Amino acid sequence: MKKLIALFIMIIATTLLTGCTTGQKQTAGMLGGGVVGGVAGGALTGGSPVGAAVGAIGGAVVGHELTK
Repeated sequence: MKKLIALFIMIIATTLLTGCTTGQKQTAGMLGGGVVGGVAGGALTGGSPVGAAVGAIGGAVVGHELTK
């Protein structure tokens, strides 16, 4: 349950940060993808920092590519 709450908090924070960077879609996509990927990677690996880092990097790459 705590992981789910943390995920929702991160999504809300990402949404707020994305609103501040409306002119820079790729930066916002990369930031949002990194946050969501990091939370997902950490959750899938049981809170492992390595899993969170790999998820954040992967999410940032995907977010960047999707906003091209």
